[in-house]
Amino acid sequence: MIRLMIDSASDINKYEAEELGVILEPINITIGSEEYKDGVDLLPEEFYDKLFSSPVLPKTSQIPPYVFEEEFEKYTANGDELIVITLSSKLSGTYNNAVMASQKFAGKVTVIDSLNACVGERLLGLYVLSLIKDGEDVKTIVEKAETAKLRINVIAVLDTLEYLKKGGRISSTAAAIGSMLSIKPVIAVIDGEIKVVGKAMGAKKGNSILTKFVSEKGLDFTMPYATVWSGKESSKLDAYIKDYAFLWEGHSDNIPKYILGATIGTHIGGGVVGVAFFEKVDFDR
Repeated sequence: MIRLMIDSASDINKYEAEELGVILEPINITIGSEEYKDGVDLLPEEFYDKLFSSPVLPKTSQIPPYVFEEEFEKYTANGDELIVITLSSKLSGTYNNAVMASQKFAGKVTVIDSLNACVGERLLGLYVLSLIKDGEDVKTIVEKAETAKLRINVIAVLDTLEYLKKGGRISSTAAAIGSMLSIKPVIAVIDGEIKVVGKAMGAKKGNSILTKFVSEKGLDFTMPYATVWSGKESSKLDAYIKDYAFLWEGHSDNIPKYILGATIGTHIGGGVVGVAFFEKVDFDR
């Protein structure tokens, strides 16, 4: 039997993991003096309560090799094979730790660097699950996943500069000027890293940049896709889905919506609107 293991940077929580039949490996989140297991004893709704009330930013810890080794031993003991998906190696040492641990389980454990995080990593996991259900072998699944992951696009419009400032990613001066001018950064995952790809004056122009990006890339509706939000409620995302309905019309009546968790939410705060998808191509998956 082939099983999928994925870390919680995918924003898959314990309930979803159980429903999907996925093995979830939680990343540790420290907020002040308290430590939590992401997606297990700290769900996104609780996380944002703590983020908005805490004077300090939460901190994440990579999953160490010994944890992976213990989990690999546990889940391969009965002869199962594991495919492991981690967040981008350019964002964390978790991938390298998983590879290190997998060396003791040659032929039983294969690790894939998603070159992504949050919903982008989730989409790759959903794709791999579909291949497992189709009865593909590990070699074929990994080959297809390595090719497909290069087609994943994640782009989002931020509502606030406050958390980029708190995390030291922009200066206090830049944050103050940006807030005064209602600057909305547009971020994307590029080659495994999170980068600012645009700056818009106001949410409406930010949403226009987001929509143009999705339209130009082309959303492959035969593959998993999703919309995302962050914070306490999804009203901004709901309005976006309605205002830009032409993106989905004729393809889907039920747009997948997911809340961003602690790994990315720490750095971007609430009010985010985003889209994640596989770029459309002419060849079969």
